[in-house]
Amino acid sequence: MQPTNTTLQWSLRECDTSSTRMNMIKTAGDLIAEAQTQINCLDVISAKKLYDCAENPLIIDVREAKNAEKSKLKDSINISRGLIEMKIAKHCPDSETLILTHCGGGGRASLAALTLQQMGYANVHAITATFDEIKDTFG
Repeated sequence: MQPTNTTLQWSLRECDTSSTRMNMIKTAGDLIAEAQTQINCLDVISAKKLYDCAENPLIIDVREAKNAEKSKLKDSINISRGLIEMKIAKHCPDSETLILTHCGGGGRASLAALTLQQMGYANVHAITATFDEIKDTFG
């Protein structure tokens, strides 16, 4: 059976749409840059000042557990970025609590901060520094 003209036209349109969609794929860097325009990003010194002035602040290490086990901040809790939506309420039931997110370089912290903000947490900031800088400042 030969395809009809209509079938062929539909197939070509679908093909054109698929190639357009493929050109719109965003990289991790694109998503991080986009997130950083929608959240509060802090350097490590500003983050420490904010943390020290807050009442019952929370600092969340969003790196994978194996990285957090090797080295962590003394007051941080580890919730991997992929689990943040499922585990945050257990650690932070108050949407106004200061939450600082950190990772190895700021990317995952930014994405996690955006997720928390979208969930309704109102006082979330991503520390956009290297882990070593954060560790040196926070201990």
